[in-house]
Amino acid sequence: MTDQKRVFSGMQPTGDPHVGNVIGALSNWVRMQDEYDTIYCVVDLHAMTAPYDPANLRRERADLAKMILAAGVDPERSLLYYQSEVPQHVELAWILSTLTGVGHLERMTQFKEKADMGGQTLGLLAYPVLQAADILIHRVHAVPVGNDQAQHLELTRDLAERFNSRFGHVFPIPERITPEIGARVMSLADPTSKMSKSDPSLKSRILLTDSTDQIMKKVKSAVTDTGTEVAFDWEDKPGISNLLEIFSFFSDRSIDDLVSEYGASGYGAFKVAVGEAVAEGLKPIRDAYEGMSDAEVGEVMASSATRAREMADGTMTFVRESVGLA
Repeated sequence: MTDQKRVFSGMQPTGDPHVGNVIGALSNWVRMQDEYDTIYCVVDLHAMTAPYDPANLRRERADLAKMILAAGVDPERSLLYYQSEVPQHVELAWILSTLTGVGHLERMTQFKEKADMGGQTLGLLAYPVLQAADILIHRVHAVPVGNDQAQHLELTRDLAERFNSRFGHVFPIPERITPEIGARVMSLADPTSKMSKSDPSLKSRILLTDSTDQIMKKVKSAVTDTGTEVAFDWEDKPGISNLLEIFSFFSDRSIDDLVSEYGASGYGAFKVAVGEAVAEGLKPIRDAYEGMSDAEVGEVMASSATRAREMADGTMTFVRESVGLA
């Protein structure tokens, strides 16, 4: 690690990574390696807040680690580890929980949505506190988040300020980094909903491991809008606008440029071009993923966890002293 500002981000190992993860998260993770000290985490403890199969969790967290590395996160420049292998996350979460009001947690959007589906557990309620600990344990300066996670970052900032006010300055107040494009990548089956690993429809998302044929079929069947004009208008043409953002990312061309070329081409030709751009853009990631052994990934994750524990324990030394536990 250097004297650069430090950034943290995590991803849950639930389901298979898709293009929304690449555009909204992984591409930014790779790019930020040039600007910050980057710390990335497979947040496997968070994945336990929903019903899960232990064997699937074991496989999915290893697959996600491999995919993150295949996407271009470099273990020589970034720290990448499993959350569960750094117990200081949980220790700090407990201390932060003593500063967190239950009413505040009950008002969190994610808790209200999942509680309505019968998911009322202490783990789900306390999820945002563990998320705050994930960020603060490394005393990071910034966090890349989309609009759906802004509320959680605000709680993190609030808890850092409360801790510093009560026990002395230990934590920087983390800033928000928002990607210029791709902060929202919507479902191919329903462009009014975010692309999600948990969507029961496989047609809703393009997986990073999909073949070219699978990608083309999914893009061609993507829900679009009335009319035939290719235009960027989230209100009237959410399906086409979503495909334009995806196309812009994978082609490295501006949306205006794409609209100028494909505006009058019709949806059919436009979708073929989108599918080809996505397939070509994902090929290097898929090839790197398939060429990486499980042993190689395990070695990287074990080495990084050792470094992460050392860093986290440095923070906890200050925290324990500050709160009277040392």
